[in-house]
Amino acid sequence: MNTQLTNSPKLWGDKRFHTWNTEMRREFGDKVFKVMLDAGFTCPNRDGSIAKGGCTFCSARGSGDFAGSRRDDLITQFNTIRDRQHLKWPHAKYIGYFQAYTNTYAPVETLREYYEAILEQPGVVGLSIATRPDCLPDDVIDYLAELNERTYLWVEMGLQTIHESTSELINRAHDSKCYLDAVEKLRKRNIRVCTHIIYGLPQETHEMMLDTGRAVANMDVQGIKIHLLHLMRKTPMVKQYEAGLLRFLEKDEYVKLIVDTLEFLPPEMIVHRLTGDAPRDLLIGPLWSLKKWEVLNAIDDELKRRDTWQGKYWRAF
Repeated sequence: MNTQLTNSPKLWGDKRFHTWNTEMRREFGDKVFKVMLDAGFTCPNRDGSIAKGGCTFCSARGSGDFAGSRRDDLITQFNTIRDRQHLKWPHAKYIGYFQAYTNTYAPVETLREYYEAILEQPGVVGLSIATRPDCLPDDVIDYLAELNERTYLWVEMGLQTIHESTSELINRAHDSKCYLDAVEKLRKRNIRVCTHIIYGLPQETHEMMLDTGRAVANMDVQGIKIHLLHLMRKTPMVKQYEAGLLRFLEKDEYVKLIVDTLEFLPPEMIVHRLTGDAPRDLLIGPLWSLKKWEVLNAIDDELKRRDTWQGKYWRAF
């Protein structure tokens, strides 16, 4: 990779990658944050309709550990999370984020009831809906297309990896073709797609992880979330860790992986996330991930050190 698009850094505000925050301010003229919700759904990879046990990395809360409590109704959850985040951003707008479990895994009538209730809340400018590619039947796609005509909509799906050997290890329970087919169906209706991938999955090498990043760079998706693998207590992956199938990435290693990936992502792709955190009481490792801002600052520093930016080698790999 030695062909550059330009000779000077491309910047999004003070960042060298296309941040979610920059995009939201461009779209809405203000700070926008996601209000994370648990609508009480389950997952076909848990209830036996497709598989059982769930993805081996997935927590008991269906990757919604920071969402509202499903003991509360959606509006109570929304108000609680919104008010908490308002302490930091008192004048922001909101996107309702249906985060926990699989949020299209219900009849359309149920989805309509839940989604519309959040859209009616003051200050809500859109929805982000996390789901699986095998939970998008035609009637759901039709409703999502209707929503997309009248609000700012994202559909978020977990690819995690393009490698089928890893997919089997993590019990993803769908293949990459299923994912690509779902992207095609959504994009035919002009619905924005955010692809989630995970770096640090069992037995994946540096190059295997970058292969997944390169594949996403070539997909017709508008956003990406790159997650660091967090090993959490009471997840099936603990047994894989104990069996020696998993090692934790070092911070420097992860930072270099992220910057390597940003270099070949298209500049227009919105980066929703570059790392994350897990509940401290559940996290087994890597423990350095608890210092989220140190990781993000290290990514910024590495971009500057290399004098590089998102898309520098786009079309050149």
